[in-house]
Amino acid sequence: MKTLIKNCAILPMNQEQQRIANGYLVAEGKYIKELGPGGAPGGDYDKVIDGTDQVLMPGLVNTHTHAAMTLLRGFADDLPLMEWLETKIWPMEAKLTGDDIYWGTMLAIAEMLRSGTTCFADMYFHMDRVARAVEETGMRASLCRGMIGVGPENEIAISNSRELVETWHRQAGERVNFRLGPHAPYTCSPEYLKRVNQLADDLGVGLHIHLAETRDEVQTIEQMYGKTPTEYLLDCGVLEREVLAAHCVYVNEQDIATLLKHRVGVAHNPESNMKLSSGVAPIPQMLEAGLAVGLGTDGASSNNNLDLLQEMRSASFLQKLHTMNPTFLPAYQALEMATANGARALGLEQEVGCLKPGMKADMILINLNAPHMLPLYDLPANLVYAAQASDVDTVLIDGRVVMEKHKITSFDEEEVLRQVKACALRLVQG
Repeated sequence: MKTLIKNCAILPMNQEQQRIANGYLVAEGKYIKELGPGGAPGGDYDKVIDGTDQVLMPGLVNTHTHAAMTLLRGFADDLPLMEWLETKIWPMEAKLTGDDIYWGTMLAIAEMLRSGTTCFADMYFHMDRVARAVEETGMRASLCRGMIGVGPENEIAISNSRELVETWHRQAGERVNFRLGPHAPYTCSPEYLKRVNQLADDLGVGLHIHLAETRDEVQTIEQMYGKTPTEYLLDCGVLEREVLAAHCVYVNEQDIATLLKHRVGVAHNPESNMKLSSGVAPIPQMLEAGLAVGLGTDGASSNNNLDLLQEMRSASFLQKLHTMNPTFLPAYQALEMATANGARALGLEQEVGCLKPGMKADMILINLNAPHMLPLYDLPANLVYAAQASDVDTVLIDGRVVMEKHKITSFDEEEVLRQVKACALRLVQG
């Protein structure tokens, strides 16, 4: 399949090439072959997309979510984190079947594609059904099964995680990747984490873990071990392999230095952190130190959407307010977090996150000719501060068009909506 995208502005999000005011991109199969300014090169193309009045940029990377929690959207709002979990979320999750997880993930993928996300990192359960949804829709994902060491399924989580990695890692045309998912420092003992470490090493995969999300977590780990959560993971040997750490709200200077030394990727979830009053992560300090910080939405029950365009705006505004410095987290830096830095946080920077020859052709076209997008003085600023999910016109993953002119083409979106309504009705009635 040879595809030409022409007559568009291009925002490559790589350090070698600046914004192209009007140009073209050629993709062959899964990969970008060439891009540049001016008219398109001649030749035969299987598909030609006219990008007039649009910008072509890398697909967005959601570095932390629980996709099937779309089924719990609006079910439990305006509660503190632990009350939210213990009285609402965990009891409802106990009712979820594999079919529920599949349809909830399909709903999440539809929502993410419509808002420009082409890759997401997910931690949940029934992850074989999540992987199947990713495979069927053409999406890209880094998946893991949540592993709660203090829970009744701690042993099952070990064996199930091994099976998932052996079955699914780098499958579906390398679009499905797997990690291990120890839930958090306060739910995993040192002994359990060491077993997870050994399994990760045996399988050759990394980890995805919640870290320093709340003050309660920090106090709990301090009382139990006399350490910060980051120090706890360091002493348990967790950081000796590739790690994606979600939240990192309560990290000090030494913690940041430790995370940097061990090349830990960070998933910043500003809207979830605001909604649950978890706190404000020190993102400017992390970025200044050189950490790979990406953006995540968290689950739709604590956000309540999966719109990464909106997450960029919130991330920037939150830091400006928190620091009382309007120069912090400027628009282009927020875009980097949602693209190139997000890919780096997931260890996928050699595949996605920017547009250049040899990279996977994961790309989105965003409409610039809308009332809220004009005038166009500063493209990155308009994308971060003004763009809406409805501006995403076309989405390609691995060079395949999965949404064109606002219509999802890789699966039946109407059937997904119908099935989700049935799942939700059964959950609240049962």
